[in-house]
Amino acid sequence: MSVEAAKHARELLLKEYRGVLSTHSKAMPGFPFGSVVPYCLDEQGRPLILISRIAQHTHNLQKDPKCSLLVGEREAEDVQAVGRLTYLAEAEKIEDQIAIDAAAERYYRYFPDSQNYHKAHDFDFWVLKPVRHRYIGGFGAIHWVDQLILANPFAGKAEASMVEHMNADHAKAIAHYVDLAGLPKTSPAQLVGIDTEGMHLRIGQGLYWLPFPEVCNTPTQVREALVLLAHAEHWPKNAIADA
Repeated sequence: MSVEAAKHARELLLKEYRGVLSTHSKAMPGFPFGSVVPYCLDEQGRPLILISRIAQHTHNLQKDPKCSLLVGEREAEDVQAVGRLTYLAEAEKIEDQIAIDAAAERYYRYFPDSQNYHKAHDFDFWVLKPVRHRYIGGFGAIHWVDQLILANPFAGKAEASMVEHMNADHAKAIAHYVDLAGLPKTSPAQLVGIDTEGMHLRIGQGLYWLPFPEVCNTPTQVREALVLLAHAEHWPKNAIADA
């Protein structure tokens, strides 16, 4: 397994926020059942999904938790020439109330509209526990990846505090990140998440992951990276070029 392949596979998982969830059909035994789901990554770096109890894929997972999530590059002209990831997993419904609250706090930041239907309808949080992964980075670049996920050391109060502070006091810096990365300006950007490798922004309904110049393992390093980018005239090549 290539370390570089694992890096690119994880970045693809970080920046796409949507995928095709394939489950074992309960109604049609032996056939795979595909459905589109949005996701964000939990504190351990695993895809977190919110699905309805009456949905077909939920019934399928309740019978057999083995599944896969196919994630591919958005808006690719040639889908066979860009990265795509098949994330093989076992789905697990989150049952503990503390864990549910933590999942909700994180998921709502990424998908604010989900708060309404989560409370009004029968939706539950599930996490996709990793088993193995197949990453294709283009023609001939095919790898099995066993170690893909990376825990987020900031998840919880530290991340929430950084996100709230940036949104409340540094809107100009966030707007500058949008300019540097060439993101759409359809509405003001909001910071919704931070991990060791980058930041997550929401612009309207769109979500975007922007890589840091270097890996950040402490809040101080995150602050230094955000300050650096706030004064940068272009996005550092070693970050965005490798993403």
